[in-house]
Amino acid sequence: MYDFTKKSEFADGVKKGIPIGVGYLAVSFTFGIWAVESGLPIWMVIFISLSNLTSAGQFAGTGLMVAGASFFEIGLSVFVINIRYMLMSLALTQKLSKNTRLGQKLIFGYGVTDEVFAIASTREREVTAHYMYGLMSTPILGWTLGTALGAVTGSILPDRLADAMGIALYAMFIAIIIPPAKKSRAILFAVLISILVTCILKYVPVFSFVTDGFAMIIATFVGAGIMAWLAPVEDKEAAPVKEGGAA
Repeated sequence: MYDFTKKSEFADGVKKGIPIGVGYLAVSFTFGIWAVESGLPIWMVIFISLSNLTSAGQFAGTGLMVAGASFFEIGLSVFVINIRYMLMSLALTQKLSKNTRLGQKLIFGYGVTDEVFAIASTREREVTAHYMYGLMSTPILGWTLGTALGAVTGSILPDRLADAMGIALYAMFIAIIIPPAKKSRAILFAVLISILVTCILKYVPVFSFVTDGFAMIIATFVGAGIMAWLAPVEDKEAAPVKEGGAA
């Protein structure tokens, strides 16, 4: 007899994941067009999205592949960009049901994205395996389906129209950077420093030996490192609690 509690948990997860899947559909559509226009075969583009739910890391990794970067550069760049998912997965284990098995946790590690983590970590009750299955399913479907639609459509669209739609890629990155940069000067300066370092490495002749992959890694570490030193995040938990109320 089927456990209707598991069924309801799965359905709740699917319901919470629908908005994420719809958003991923639009972004991955752009990725599909861009990747095919860059010279990758359609099947490979779809497989990349099916096996990677990393958004910025996926764009960066694929870009380095197209540029002919080494495996080491690609691996290190994607690792640096996606290292936050390791921390998210560790944090999420505190919310998981105690009877969650290791194999299930490994599957959840594959499906954790910024949005999936945000929804799961803010759930008021414990996160069960079937809830996570449901929550992951729609984003995975949306990301892969959007990529497939973009890859197929991009291969048949006129070149000018495909190039015009590819501008959405840059709009996506701007949309990712602007909101947090407006709220935090530290993030704004980290972005500006990274841009400056990238330009120096690209246009100053003495640094011509630095490849695109290592330029991305260096710019990331320099920008984030300088601002982590100048504007460290305060530990709110360590703040003293005033008597009779919160700190």
